[in-house]
Amino acid sequence: MYAIVDIAGKQFKVTQDQFVYAPLMAGEEGASLEFDKVLLLDNEGTVEVGAPTVSGAKVSGKIIGHVKGDKVIVFKKKRRKGYKKKNGHRQNFTKVLIETISK
Repeated sequence: MYAIVDIAGKQFKVTQDQFVYAPLMAGEEGASLEFDKVLLLDNEGTVEVGAPTVSGAKVSGKIIGHVKGDKVIVFKKKRRKGYKKKNGHRQNFTKVLIETISK
């Protein structure tokens, strides 16, 4: 069984007991979450597509922790002008454990 869920504006394909790195959300470690924006639900070949969401479907999870992603290097250069700019960025994520998918 899997579902496609909208979590903080991004869509994730989730299954039970899976870890998802979602955009940073408010909440402490160990807090429970419920996502009700289920866009698609597949139960062993029976597919339900929402318009825009599947009514009555919920995905529950638990916050495992708040982590940072890998460093992304941003490098800008204009040739023959002597302009070079190097910058780095690390995005903040929330690690979520998907516990149950219910209809």
